[in-house]
Amino acid sequence: MFVYADNAATTRMSDAALAAMLPCWQELYANPSSLHSAGQKSAEAIETARQTVARLLHADSKEILFTSGGSESDNQALLSAAALGARQGKRHILSTAFEHHAVLHTLKKLEKQGFDVTLLPVHEDGLVRPSEVAAAIRPDTCLVSVMAVNNEIGTIQPVGEIGAICREKKVLFHTDAVQAAGHVPLDVEAMCIDLLSLSAHKFHGPKGVGALYVRRGVPLTPLIEGGAQERGRRAGTENIAGIVGMAAALEESCRTREEVHRRLYPLQQRLIDGLSAIPHTALNGDRSRRVVTNVNFCFEGIEGESLLLLLDQKGIAASSGSACTSGSLDPSHVLLAIGRPHEVAHGSLRLSLSRYTTAAEVDYLLEHVPPVVAYLRQMSPVWKDLERGAKPHLL
Repeated sequence: MFVYADNAATTRMSDAALAAMLPCWQELYANPSSLHSAGQKSAEAIETARQTVARLLHADSKEILFTSGGSESDNQALLSAAALGARQGKRHILSTAFEHHAVLHTLKKLEKQGFDVTLLPVHEDGLVRPSEVAAAIRPDTCLVSVMAVNNEIGTIQPVGEIGAICREKKVLFHTDAVQAAGHVPLDVEAMCIDLLSLSAHKFHGPKGVGALYVRRGVPLTPLIEGGAQERGRRAGTENIAGIVGMAAALEESCRTREEVHRRLYPLQQRLIDGLSAIPHTALNGDRSRRVVTNVNFCFEGIEGESLLLLLDQKGIAASSGSACTSGSLDPSHVLLAIGRPHEVAHGSLRLSLSRYTTAAEVDYLLEHVPPVVAYLRQMSPVWKDLERGAKPHLL
């Protein structure tokens, strides 16, 4: 059996998205900027998709900008808010220690440009406290950026509460909703969100396309110069098929979200219960305030890379954290942020489910993960030291 349990990295494209995209390659292939009727049909398809994405986020269609994905959207949101803040004499940005690297690396870049960046610590449950956000906002704060759902441990952040605080204090609020869109309800008006990033391939859409919600009146700094596409905010001929496929995927994911949650929740809980039975093991992040697709564990005494390789031999595709940092030998910054020691953070496993995950696949995971963990521990000198008391157990 093959079990794909790495849906937080990317998802299989849905039939609905594929069906929506096919005409864009075979019929609606004209350049949307062309004045002829063929080009205008392509432009209409893009605007229909824009209206769909806007409706699902409770936004206006003019507030939706199409991009190449979540990383670009995050970059443009942060750099634009920082540029606006600099013009207003405000150069302080507030975020958290466990954001995606698309945010953290951009903040590092802004620090080199003279901005003061505060990264709030994250609690062991993997949740940001709105009260701590409120306390950290300063008179010179130009932006608060807090992700909606953590990409590694799946915890759902109190975005609405944080947004209300920012709106009251007249500070722009950005949320990286890449892991949230299609999985949890998002309402940019009710949640007081000024900027929101999403990426199609996280909710069964195509890769290489995303969106940035920009509240009306918030000026954007273009990252790509050239033509006047996207109302002058992002140059380049639009990815018609990707945009149309993203809208179809997001609409389907939002429509079926509650049904998928009801079906996946017992599978997720069974997986958590089964893996929790392994000694000296810990679930990462709050058990209840997490997306139903995410299960993330630390197993003391083993290395995550070895675990992934042996699981792959069993036909299980999983990860130890973000796919964007899979080539790094450093432990997950997310796990370190919630207080896991380095030696424990190295032994992490992220199993991420999707609407296509079956009960039989969860059974297969529970059949093979525990013995692989036990096998690796038998080979580990670190585990032997822990078992004979030479070192204390940390989990």
